[in-house]
Amino acid sequence: MSDIAVIDYGMGNLRSVSKAIEYVAPHARVVVTSDPAEVASAGRVVFPGQGAMPDCMRELDARGLRGAVLDAAYSKPFLGICIGLQMLFDRSEEGDVAGLGVLPGHVRRFRAADMTGSDGARLKVPHMGWNRVRQAAGHELWNDIVDGSRFYFVHSYFVETAQADLNAGSSDYPRPFTCAIAQDNIFAVQFHPEKSDKMGLQLLANFIRWRPRAIMARPLRTAVAGG
Repeated sequence: MSDIAVIDYGMGNLRSVSKAIEYVAPHARVVVTSDPAEVASAGRVVFPGQGAMPDCMRELDARGLRGAVLDAAYSKPFLGICIGLQMLFDRSEEGDVAGLGVLPGHVRRFRAADMTGSDGARLKVPHMGWNRVRQAAGHELWNDIVDGSRFYFVHSYFVETAQADLNAGSSDYPRPFTCAIAQDNIFAVQFHPEKSDKMGLQLLANFIRWRPRAIMARPLRTAVAGG
């Protein structure tokens, strides 16, 4: 049984994620895997990714990992990173593609009309670099992380949800956007903790120690869709 499974669906360099987890959990067994059985046997799961949402969803299905990801999201401590956050939601503007539908909401692109900073300078998309994160609510994964700490972002899209209690953290570019969500055993972030120095490593260490108080209830429609 692997302690921590990092899901590999062919999108993104996962070495930095696995190495960061190994650093904060030197006694844990960390596997980067595309084997659904390995994901199922893991005690906790990390779901990272980068690239275009349509490509990510296609590769996830091509490798037979959709069901394994859904099962993990509804059964064990689960950490989504970057695209791994976006894929949990209903649909993305990027390619007008359906996500996994675990959480209600849509993925939106930064609007060109909004990309003007407070100094009048034009901001670039993708949003790339260090940004402060405001913690929206107390959560174990924020333990020992100062509110307003900087994390590293690389993205052109962000999640938008009407379910306010999902919001665990926000940032500005230049308008506020949700960059962390939490519900029961799921925590997911738009930024890259594995590239975010001490505070990112602290978040990963908190995930390794996290004991969720509840597990997400699995809707019948998702159970059918996931097989």
